[in-house]
Amino acid sequence: MKKQKKLAGLQKRKAISGYIFILPFILGFLLFMLKPMVDSLIMSFQNVELKGSEENIRTMIGLENYRKAFRVDPDFTRLLTEELIRLVVYTLAIIVFSFFLSLVLNQEFKGRSFVRAVFFLPVILSSGVILGLESNNQYMAAMQNAVEDSVSGISVSAAVESILKTMDVGGAVFDKVFEVIDNIYDVAMASGMQIIIFLSGLQTISSSMYEAASIDGCTRWESLWKITFPMISSLFLVNWIYTVVDFCMRSDNQVINKIQNEMTSKLQYGPASAMSWIYFLFIIAFVGITSFFISKVVYYND
Repeated sequence: MKKQKKLAGLQKRKAISGYIFILPFILGFLLFMLKPMVDSLIMSFQNVELKGSEENIRTMIGLENYRKAFRVDPDFTRLLTEELIRLVVYTLAIIVFSFFLSLVLNQEFKGRSFVRAVFFLPVILSSGVILGLESNNQYMAAMQNAVEDSVSGISVSAAVESILKTMDVGGAVFDKVFEVIDNIYDVAMASGMQIIIFLSGLQTISSSMYEAASIDGCTRWESLWKITFPMISSLFLVNWIYTVVDFCMRSDNQVINKIQNEMTSKLQYGPASAMSWIYFLFIIAFVGITSFFISKVVYYND
């Protein structure tokens, strides 16, 4: 009974620490994000007519903006489908890439700290002022074009793809696989944080577990499935949610670009708000469904 009370007290202290940790985000959401979200939701059911810089007329039109998004707009449904497919493909690629790279970086070799720092650099380079410099720097753009021109016609993946097509092997799945291979730079740039998270989990696994498994005749492949995967399975869920959210914030997201164009160029605030909420609900549903199935195979070492 006394031991149960101690465990309950420990869990309570952990919960309090967790809430204190996320308190800044909660306050920021309530103060700066909640009201714009509510206004956007209301606006998605309205027709907004701009009469001046600060004056507009709003008329309730029900689900008309949502109907236009799905049945009238010629591009939104297609772009939404394409982005959801890209989301699934690239999220899986990033998770697989970051996991196996973290396995390599967890090994003992000279210069391990330097190599880890190199793979964490994309996290720094893909945020803040550095991102703006990278995307707007004409010299970097010229260098990128020069590199692409210098390697044009020398693509191993293109050669393999053409061979498979000649042999009538593959299809849409192979096209997506080769698309990911051709964009491995983007996958690596988006894998920095996931690698760090996986590494932190791998370092918590006691080496004695692998030693005991080896004594019992367990191979490295069996140790991977019987020890490594179960012990860090909870991190797959964390990285999955992080990767999905991070992918939806990419600058090359065609759905977001479509919504921004509707809002800034065409001044269609009602349809833009409806499209935003459609995309948001699709992503929330995708995260919820996939997280539900992933959580079924997560092992928590309590």
